Amino acid sequence: MRISTTAAAVTGAVALSALAVPAAQALDSRQGDTKITKVVVNGGKDLVVGTSRAKFVITVTGTDPKGIKEGIALVWHGKKYHPDHIDGLIAPQNEPTCVKVDATTGTCKVVVEADLRALRNSAAGTWKVLAGLLAKGSAEDHVVTDKYKTVKVKRAAKLTVDASPEPVKKGKALTVAGALTRANWETRRYAGYTGQSVKLQFKKKGASAYTTVKTVTSDARGKLKATVKASADGTFRYVFGGTSTTAAVTSAGDAVDVR
Repeated sequence: MRISTTAAAVTGAVALSALAVPAAQALDSRQGDTKITKVVVNGGKDLVVGTSRAKFVITVTGTDPKGIKEGIALVWHGKKYHPDHIDGLIAPQNEPTCVKVDATTGTCKVVVEADLRALRNSAAGTWKVLAGLLAKGSAEDHVVTDKYKTVKVKRAAKLTVDASPEPVKKGKALTVAGALTRANWETRRYAGYTGQSVKLQFKKKGASAYTTVKTVTSDARGKLKATVKASADGTFRYVFGGTSTTAAVTSAGDAVDVR
């Protein structure tokens, strides 16, 4: 299985050797006074992955009386961080970049990449973050934890809108169609997201904000359709609030000319 192979490679070649920590001590391990004080994943935002590789930044900050030399971070999904027990992995592709904050504090920047070969649709949701730091002047002082915090990893979504007819007479029926689709990590294509509540919003020409007109539900193919009465020139859009596994998305606006 590709995920297991990738996990084994990361465990052996990146997560452990980068910290110069023996494999038997590597996970949930600490020696010396090294401490992790902060981990920020993707600037605090969800990790949203579409149908191609996606890169994200994880920063690991920590302290040690001798300073910080190296760091490691990755995001994983499963019961236990082991090749046989994970079903998702977003791993580092290059060596981390570490900078000195002061004599005892350092921050390491780790760029991780979501490879679709190591993702399954069923794994979308809450993932765990592995983080570790190695102190300067020692091959042993370190801290590593495979469950430092959690983060949401979601499937990307797309949303379209099309109001017709255009132009339309005031008071006549106006049909606003659209489609909600989301990324299938396994086929690497977008497909209809069914049974989801999506808001239809309208912004009158000259106004500064949208207001919700009604809420519709996507059909078996992810299609959307709403009928409204044309009242004034303005712009329609659809808004999907997202779910625990799929990112929120807002369509572009479609302007209508009411005569």
